[in-house]
Amino acid sequence: MAVRFTRMQVYLVLLSGVLVCGTLAIMVIERLSAFDAIYFVLVTIATVGYGDITPSGTLGRAVTILLIVAGVGTFVAVFAGVIEELLAREERRKRKKKINMIIGAFFSEFGTEMLSRLARSDPGIGGIRDFFIVSDSSTPEDFKRVRKEISSREFCIPAREIDFSALKVYLSEKRVLLISLLEHPAIFEHETFTELLQAFFHLAEELSFRKDPAVLSPADTFHLAGDVNRGYRLLILEWLSYMEHLQEHYPYLFSLAIRTNPFDPGASAEIT
Repeated sequence: MAVRFTRMQVYLVLLSGVLVCGTLAIMVIERLSAFDAIYFVLVTIATVGYGDITPSGTLGRAVTILLIVAGVGTFVAVFAGVIEELLAREERRKRKKKINMIIGAFFSEFGTEMLSRLARSDPGIGGIRDFFIVSDSSTPEDFKRVRKEISSREFCIPAREIDFSALKVYLSEKRVLLISLLEHPAIFEHETFTELLQAFFHLAEELSFRKDPAVLSPADTFHLAGDVNRGYRLLILEWLSYMEHLQEHYPYLFSLAIRTNPFDPGASAEIT
């Protein structure tokens, strides 16, 4: 397997090589201690140049020239890279926050209701319902365990349990929302959410071409049921990730999400 190095890693390797080789060379040529030699090398490549230690001979000056040529650019590149990475990390944090706001709007306007509809049609949901009853006491390990359990399961709502006519009406009402979310440039940095949006937009498009979804051939019913189940599975996994995000960053939103849990038959937004 080929090992790929980042630009920052290459700069660090080069700078380390310059420091080590330069220090050893100065120790031997100028007969300096290890501390004085590394001090001289650092002062030289940092372009500080105090002048308290200077090369005494031609060979020492030649090594110093090499240090300046090889070290100054690498030294500056490393620190420029550190600053660039810090700025990029902050930019990624802001983009992630924006994406999670979009995901929040998705679940508020579409995802939670759709998940509730599909869960009610799933005859096997009773056996795994407890996995989805999250609470304030849920830990990252709990979410990880549930995600692992869910990822290994095949979610399959039988075609006979799916009300394609009702789905067509609901998806038609939300078509503009799905299009607007798909057009947002930020979502393409979140692959799983993009895949989820595409799955339901595709389902909406498929149903829009059926004049009467209540009257379908067995083959067409099977095809549409596959589209439904694809979206159902992606929606469950995204919902789990979103709930974990809310618990960590927005406890007040998490409180409402718990009280409107689409998997909890007794869920109620009202606090009693």
